[in-house]
Amino acid sequence: MYKRFMPREFVDSVYDVTPEKLHALGIRGIITDLDNTLVEWDRADATPELMAWLKLIRDSGIQVVIVSNNKEARVKHFAAPLDLPYIFQARKPLTNAFQRGLQLMNLPSHQVLMLGDQMMTDMLGANALHLHTILVKPVAQSDGLVTKLNRRLERRVFNYLRKKGIETWREK
Repeated sequence: MYKRFMPREFVDSVYDVTPEKLHALGIRGIITDLDNTLVEWDRADATPELMAWLKLIRDSGIQVVIVSNNKEARVKHFAAPLDLPYIFQARKPLTNAFQRGLQLMNLPSHQVLMLGDQMMTDMLGANALHLHTILVKPVAQSDGLVTKLNRRLERRVFNYLRKKGIETWREK
């Protein structure tokens, strides 16, 4: 059961994901969460560092789509200045929004990576479609109410993994 929540990789931040790494994996598109993956959940705009990373990724021919459970106003305010396509109120972990992301990029699932900070939403939904999954350390230590509940469940998964001797970024 825990395999449904497991990412293929753990990284400290999106900046650990490079075009070279993606090309080596055969990845041509990224579906990414927004809040606490790209920026803090309460930060309205992209940081200069994130803008540079997105430019590097896109200049290497890799498409990026934001898939967020947040409201349209939040996601649009963030994505529009970056000229990024987005899906709001995604209802992750349901797979509809992930499928829409694949359609926007016109790519098969084996060529798409999911970047997210939550096992219960991002990894579960992406794994159901067999996307390559990478769990990122949350950018902020604080979370909204629903995410706080998800984090409690995640701690159980991390405890299970620790008992099984499986390394995660929390142990590094």
